[in-house]
Amino acid sequence: MKNRSGINEILLTVNNLQVSFPSPKGVVDAVKNVSFSMGREKIGIVGESGSGKSVTGRAVLRLLPPYARVRADDIIYRGRDLQSLTEKEMRQVRGQGISMVMQDPKYSLNPVRTVGKQIREAYTIHHQVPKQEARAQALQMLEAVRIRNPEQVYHLYPHEVSGGMGQRIMIAMMLIPQPGLLIADEPTSALDVTVQLQVLAILDDLVSQRGMGLIFISHDLELVASFCDRIIIMYGGRIMEMVDADKLHESTHPYTRGLLNCLPKIDGDREPLPTLERDDAWLDDPVNRAGAL
Repeated sequence: MKNRSGINEILLTVNNLQVSFPSPKGVVDAVKNVSFSMGREKIGIVGESGSGKSVTGRAVLRLLPPYARVRADDIIYRGRDLQSLTEKEMRQVRGQGISMVMQDPKYSLNPVRTVGKQIREAYTIHHQVPKQEARAQALQMLEAVRIRNPEQVYHLYPHEVSGGMGQRIMIAMMLIPQPGLLIADEPTSALDVTVQLQVLAILDDLVSQRGMGLIFISHDLELVASFCDRIIIMYGGRIMEMVDADKLHESTHPYTRGLLNCLPKIDGDREPLPTLERDDAWLDDPVNRAGAL
């Protein structure tokens, strides 16, 4: 994988990731045989609800509940095997190495602390600096995510900001430790279309400027295709295929074709949208999975 300086560098390698959960009906395999590697690029993970997208992202950062069973041959970030690290060492990786933006800021921001204090804390956890320097960095980060009055917003509580501003604040908090890789788990799903585009533009600029890697998890195939370099298509906890974003519409895999055909088109006819036809054989076809490695 080449960064914008043309230097090959692998940021993250995941080999044979498997995640299962206990249930009243037995063990459920949420992710199975997932393998990929990435450099300083933007990768999209797309699929239906329950396909294993978010579980894959959380498994990398070891953010799944204790009852989840996670196994992998390798989960390596910049040469370090994340599976072998202690919880204390993982806390250093979370934030400064890999950050994750969740779906809805209402559930991720502390409601009883001001926005500024939370961003400042995210910086001081990884950088031992005086309070005033941390405050200055927090204000600078609020400006970077295009918040007009950073000084005013710094003193607000999460319930005092809009959904779009809350998501920008979350992005600021996750990027201020200066990570090398950002996992964005449907960061625009709760926003209207106009605000979605603004948030994506901010993410695109910051990732490009900082030379980071990005894993963008979403349901929206067309949105991911316009934003990312490569796309991983998941179904039933498995990778169906990995394609270059600019060649998405050339895909021949029946699941990818089915997702694309189900998308409404402004200039299309008025016929009902087709129903996605699923085939259990997709989950057992090693050829499709091999193409994603």
